[in-house]
Amino acid sequence: MNEHEFAELAAGHALNALSPEDEAAFVDALAEHPEWEHHAYSDAATVAALSDSVAEVAPPPALRTDLLARIASVQQDHPAQVAAPASSLESPAAAPAEPRRRSWGPRAWFALAASLVLLVGVGGGAVVLTQQLNRPVAVVALERIEAAPDAQTASTTLSDGGEATVHWSETVGEVVFVSDGLPTIGADQSYELWFVRDAGAISAGVFEAGDDGDATALLAGPMSPGDVIAVTVEPAGGSPSGAPTSDPIFAIPTA
Repeated sequence: MNEHEFAELAAGHALNALSPEDEAAFVDALAEHPEWEHHAYSDAATVAALSDSVAEVAPPPALRTDLLARIASVQQDHPAQVAAPASSLESPAAAPAEPRRRSWGPRAWFALAASLVLLVGVGGGAVVLTQQLNRPVAVVALERIEAAPDAQTASTTLSDGGEATVHWSETVGEVVFVSDGLPTIGADQSYELWFVRDAGAISAGVFEAGDDGDATALLAGPMSPGDVIAVTVEPAGGSPSGAPTSDPIFAIPTA
């Protein structure tokens, strides 16, 4: 099983819609590939948002009639094909290949369920759900890390009283930087994250901080054991040379 197939099963598992065989395959694949667990966490969080954020609303009476009419229309447009038995005196002619129709996997039904809730939801519930499903990737990654059994953190205090923390999990395979009270920088500058190791400093991406110096950023690239996570102030868009152009404003050891 590859990761894409596991993600399909994770969606069905979150919806409690897997067959016993698929559920067993999901459990076996998760045990063999714990690094795929973030798919299950993400889908479970989405299902929780779907159930908690939108109040129950009775569907309009015409909805059932409309759905049944659509199903009948699809069945008429695509009638079942029954193969005629071949004569015992003649060799059956090769039937023309039927184009294979793509079946809906669990993730497609997962997306449909979310869409239906958005359509049925009213008032603030739909707004909350939309916000849940469109959260920044760094925030979603942070939740996956915090839920992982091997989640780790390391922090440091900034010179002006702010704080910076690195969150990571080896099984999730992601690293997130969270800070408050970062100093204000110019409009022509960017904060840049670095993995600092024996081979040198490797850029982990640029990020922006809010007006109050708060930031949550997902680091680009894998972290190696013993890396130091550093932040420098660089020209807008990041260091043009691929190496730090200034001293770090702080550095956080992870070992």
